[in-house]
Amino acid sequence: MASRRPLDTPMLPFNTVPLTPSVAAGIYGLQLRDPLDPQTAATLRRALHQHAVLYFREQDLTEADQLRTSRTFGLPLRHPTSTLPPGPIPEITPISNLNENGRPIGALSNAAVNYHTDLCFLHTPGSFATLYALETPCAGGATTWVGLEAAYQALDDNWKTRLENLDVVYIHSRPEYNPNQPATHPLVCTHPETGRKTLYFSPNHAHHIEGVDAEDSRALLDELPAHVTQQRFAWTLQWQTGDYVVWDNRCTMHCRTSFAAEERRLLKRTQGQGRPSL
Repeated sequence: MASRRPLDTPMLPFNTVPLTPSVAAGIYGLQLRDPLDPQTAATLRRALHQHAVLYFREQDLTEADQLRTSRTFGLPLRHPTSTLPPGPIPEITPISNLNENGRPIGALSNAAVNYHTDLCFLHTPGSFATLYALETPCAGGATTWVGLEAAYQALDDNWKTRLENLDVVYIHSRPEYNPNQPATHPLVCTHPETGRKTLYFSPNHAHHIEGVDAEDSRALLDELPAHVTQQRFAWTLQWQTGDYVVWDNRCTMHCRTSFAAEERRLLKRTQGQGRPSL
């Protein structure tokens, strides 16, 4: 695996510090409410490609700020499964358990969300995503990201050979989210920006492996999560107000813990789309 050394540049007014050996880096000293100059934007893109998850704390963002910052990493789109009425900026989707006038204002409520990669059940899955925290519970609601490139590199040669050229069919439990023909994505991918190999896997939506006996397919899909969810590949954030995170869906997966229904949680999301491999 490529070295994950800090990307600090003396000319830039911020530091990039790896948070684990496998995934995530903290960006310290940068306020995203200010437009990014081209050099800073390019450095952040390189940092995302190196670390897969970037964490910014103590931010004070409007929706317009979040949308502008998101465009540093790709093209944000209105979330394809959103059933909420679009707001003033349709690319922004609330993630919340709050209600107004008896109706939810956001998605996902307060239940746990199992490990997944965004929009893997679509032919054009998620490329990057951002979350910005406006209200957070006292306990619970933490998000964990897993670095799938590190998980791939840790496999022995027999496992790498076993997984090469396998395609996984992904199906969402809500039929209305699925395309007419189920989406299929390779289990081992080449990242289109870095050229490095990574696993691409979403346990929450993996239905079967194409062209493999049903029993063998199920056994492999049940066995693989034990490897990729090891703590050595993971970074967890207990959200605080003002936290902002951007991540690369093409080489990570993530999950969320539950939190008490009476607690308040409100985050704003942007979502980009793009294939996970060349």
